[in-house]
Amino acid sequence: MKTILLTGAAGFIGAETTKLLLERGDQVIGVDNLNDYYDVSLKLHRLENLKKFSNFNFLHLDIEDKKAVDELFQKYTIDAVLNLAARAGVRYSMDNPFVYFTTNVNGLLNILEAMKVNGVNKLIQASTSSLYAGLPLPFTESLQVDSPISPYAASKKAAEVLAYTYHHLYKFDVTILRYFTVYGPSGRPDMSILRFIKWIDEGKELQLFGDGTQTRDFTFVTDIAEGTIAALDKINGYDVFNLGGGKKPITMSEIISIIEGLLDKKARIKKLPFHQADMSETQANIERAKLKLKWEPKVGVKEGIEKTVQWYLENHEFCKRLKV
Repeated sequence: MKTILLTGAAGFIGAETTKLLLERGDQVIGVDNLNDYYDVSLKLHRLENLKKFSNFNFLHLDIEDKKAVDELFQKYTIDAVLNLAARAGVRYSMDNPFVYFTTNVNGLLNILEAMKVNGVNKLIQASTSSLYAGLPLPFTESLQVDSPISPYAASKKAAEVLAYTYHHLYKFDVTILRYFTVYGPSGRPDMSILRFIKWIDEGKELQLFGDGTQTRDFTFVTDIAEGTIAALDKINGYDVFNLGGGKKPITMSEIISIIEGLLDKKARIKKLPFHQADMSETQANIERAKLKLKWEPKVGVKEGIEKTVQWYLENHEFCKRLKV
């Protein structure tokens, strides 16, 4: 049994990873600032499910608050840190770039300094496929990711560099995980899958950026959580891994068609100009994760969307109130 500090515990990936850690018997100290970037009721919904576990301790805390982070590390004996707290969302990062750096970079710096002072040397740092913009498919970890096209991606690149610095100086064990378009039950309402389900179900106009031919390497949230935990258990030193679906990417038009079939409803699509901060296609090479983490995804896109639609229908009254 380990004591894990998991930041962003009320977030989409954070909550799923926390659940798996709790189920296997680890002690999890979960922190989250519960910001209102998207509907807070969804974060509270996830937390309610986690608070059923006696080995879960939740703290309403912002990693940008250095004093609070320092006091946290002084209070608990921590074996490892999973830093999943982040300001997410490519498009919104253009509207408010400052908060992306205060959370994604300064927040990480607070954690790294507290780790140094308190003798904690194991870090899993969540990163993003957005770093690969403009590079050849499929994306491999060895590519030079020096041309981010959004403040969000730039902040994640800065976080990777900062984590490497602390590995170099203080011999931290650091693993960077580049996640590829995560979706699933209780997913973020600012992302396409839940938005599309809700819009199609309610007969509202579906907003589609681009012509629908853009592709994504969608990855089911439980697969992502399992890959995150595999990195916690198996990796020492400094390493970077793609966690993606590992299959042929799927177009947004195909995603819409699958959801239409599951709901037995037709989408009313409004096509908008392709956004300059978006990527036209993503595809992960996951061979390194297969080899070194002994991880590969289990849930295909059609099965994953079916699970997501099922969750949506089972929680229909709650989802009706969600803002997307």
